Amino acid sequence: MALARHNLGTVIAFEFARTIKKRGFAIATLAIPVLLIVVFALIYASNTSTHATADAQKNARFSFSYTDASGIIPAAGAQAAGGTPVSDRGSAIEAVKNGTSEAYFDYPADPSKEPVKVYGVDKGMFENGKYEAVAKQLLGASAQYQVKNPALTAALTGTVKFDSETYKDGHVAAGVGGVIPPMLFLVVFYLSMILLSNLMLNSTLEEKENRVTEMILTTLNPTTLIMGKIISLFMVGLVQILVFLAPVGLAYLFFRDSLALPEMNLSSLVFEPGPMLIGALLLVGGFTVFTGVLVAIGAIMPTAKEAGTIFGPLMAMMFIPFYTFSMVISNPEALIVQVFTYFPLTAPVTALLRNGFGTLSPVEAGIVIVELFVVGILILRLAVHLFRYGSIEYGRKLSITGTFRRTDLATK
Repeated sequence: MALARHNLGTVIAFEFARTIKKRGFAIATLAIPVLLIVVFALIYASNTSTHATADAQKNARFSFSYTDASGIIPAAGAQAAGGTPVSDRGSAIEAVKNGTSEAYFDYPADPSKEPVKVYGVDKGMFENGKYEAVAKQLLGASAQYQVKNPALTAALTGTVKFDSETYKDGHVAAGVGGVIPPMLFLVVFYLSMILLSNLMLNSTLEEKENRVTEMILTTLNPTTLIMGKIISLFMVGLVQILVFLAPVGLAYLFFRDSLALPEMNLSSLVFEPGPMLIGALLLVGGFTVFTGVLVAIGAIMPTAKEAGTIFGPLMAMMFIPFYTFSMVISNPEALIVQVFTYFPLTAPVTALLRNGFGTLSPVEAGIVIVELFVVGILILRLAVHLFRYGSIEYGRKLSITGTFRRTDLATK
């Protein structure tokens, strides 16, 4: 037992060090953070320029003429905004055309039925919007001035705030704040599979292609070797996730306002023990299933090129449940949602989605969790068995049934 633990630690340390020292791994791991830094720098520069332009437009004033058939616009308010009343609509439009007047607004008798006509001298696509903005602002301010009732003004302009509260089982429902924490497990599942799936697939293929597997297996138990590779790859994945998140975290902490990043109110998040525990178990179970399948594929296929033909469809299974996203939320009893919930390769994503949105019952969660762990462990055992017999199959795909016939012959 002590020797097995020693061998497992040796495999983990060797595989971890070998993976992170590869030039391709360093390039792939650092490429995304560098790209994020470049994107953040461009956003920062663009936002700085945009804010400067917006401030310039906000402070800029222009004169305009207007006609008001509605009688809503008070002369004093229009004059304060830079407006001059005119009586001849045609002459006002002509003045804009020849450039002697910068803008002209034509307010109809009933703005609710007819549009306000806005005419202005072309200042470019982005600056031309100031004409309509000023015309709209003047009309809104004039209407509010005539109403002279803050309550009615708020109701009419849609600025009234609403505070909603819903109940579930006699308690206040968590709402969106209770959905986000369990959904983080789905994010972690996708990140881990996207980052590690290719490494898992090649973890056994590399030794087979180098034709050193049979020498390794003379000193190591196949189970120890496979488990060591899986644990080391999980550690590599954690390193990659931390490297990827580092620039995002630094940008949020020090440049949130400059990059226009949304403010996160962590106090609104609700960490309910039940959904969080279920999410964690679904994450581990789903990771076990996909890891076993990928290692088994690597044990069967002689080369990475041939393994790629199965790798693509397998990864697609993780995204198929999103095609039924609306049904997962609104109609979880639908047949296709039930199939996706219990089919091992779609169960992790579907169950994590339903768990986040509160449509996965405790009984369903228990069944899926047990299924994922049982199927995952069985597939891992099969992967170890296939790796033992497929380690010397260099030129052709391993026959699964053939390996079991060899086992039967060996026991006789």
